[in-house]
Amino acid sequence: MRNILLAALLLALPHPALADGPYHILKTVTVGGEGGFDYIVADSQGRRLYLARSGKTNPRLLAFDLDSLKQAGELDGISAHGAVVDPGNHHGFASSKPLTMFDSINLTTLKSIAVDGNPDGLSLDAAAHRVYVLSHSAPNITAINTTDGSIVGTVNLDAAVEETKSDGKGHLYVALEDKDAVGVVDANTMTVTARYPLAGQGGTPAGLALNPKTRVLFVACRNPAVMVMMNADTGAILATLPIGMQNDGVLFNPVTNEILAPTGDGHLTVIKQDGPAHFSVEQTLTTLSGARTIALDRKTGHIFLMTADYGPVPADAPPSVPGRIARGPMLPDSFKIIEIGR
Repeated sequence: MRNILLAALLLALPHPALADGPYHILKTVTVGGEGGFDYIVADSQGRRLYLARSGKTNPRLLAFDLDSLKQAGELDGISAHGAVVDPGNHHGFASSKPLTMFDSINLTTLKSIAVDGNPDGLSLDAAAHRVYVLSHSAPNITAINTTDGSIVGTVNLDAAVEETKSDGKGHLYVALEDKDAVGVVDANTMTVTARYPLAGQGGTPAGLALNPKTRVLFVACRNPAVMVMMNADTGAILATLPIGMQNDGVLFNPVTNEILAPTGDGHLTVIKQDGPAHFSVEQTLTTLSGARTIALDRKTGHIFLMTADYGPVPADAPPSVPGRIARGPMLPDSFKIIEIGR
């Protein structure tokens, strides 16, 4: 009941009128093609933008040039939610089942890796040369050595895990979507060491980012639609700020000290960290409906989103899940990439 009342209060408040700010849409490129989509990832060093198109008829992993947004290649027959690339060895991994390991230079498949669970999101710890494969079913996290594709270990959190972030010091933080909490995993032993409850100030966490210097976690919640700022060492909640509806990914930009949260209702909320425990909404940029995952090109500072156009919601469609937006069928060849910059 407390979450419902908080959500109603936030919806009643005016959305921050901060259309004017540092960010604007540089271009929107319609690339078309069929299939679902989930995560978008930038390989800044390799100058590639990766996204997967899922479906029964033509699943594939697509690579686009980060500078021109022209298609640079694809791997056919791969039904995945997304992909990441270790810039240290140019080995990429797509969250198909079995997992697909590929060479990011010439975009060729290196091998398939049998994993349990249902691979969904992926998280890269480049310093440790590890990729973490996330699954809503057990095992919730599978750690892969990016050098040879071997399985390092697995861990269960008995939860629907969403985004995860490593602090580079042996801690892995995990958004637990169905537990209204953030899990903490010892990356060396692959054991759960703590759970940080959102304590009614946020719920259904999806996106997760980390400022490693100030040790602040940014937890993007769907129900209610808020960003929760949390101490990464203690789990203490520092602040909350409203964001748009249906987030599915968050980024922290260490150059600008900004947290960027795209949402399916067509907004990009930019939160500025002005001090160890001081945060404010710097801008709410209007994007496009459905653009809820995000990639950052660390070379240019440009941000990339993706979405498509949708028809009306069918009259007999089931009620939408709280925190999610009901959508009609995707319109043919309407898939597009959005580039945002200062």
